[in-house]
Amino acid sequence: MDSPSYDALLIVSFGGPERPEDVIPFLENVLRGKPVPRERMLAVAEHYYELGGVSPINAQNRALIAAVERELAEHGPRLPI
Repeated sequence: MDSPSYDALLIVSFGGPERPEDVIPFLENVLRGKPVPRERMLAVAEHYYELGGVSPINAQNRALIAAVERELAEHGPRLPI
């Protein structure tokens, strides 16, 4: 049986804000068209501000990509990520 052939590895994430000034535009985009009161959105924004305005998922995904790149470099197959 032949091994499957792959062209690349795609890692997809919803992402999040990278700095405090991105928080409100990010949440407005995510909530667009949804009946969420502005007060609730601002309460959620406070959670991001407590983390410095940066979503932790971004760093987690960068770490995941780096770990997968190391693993593939060492054990193959060689694929762009």
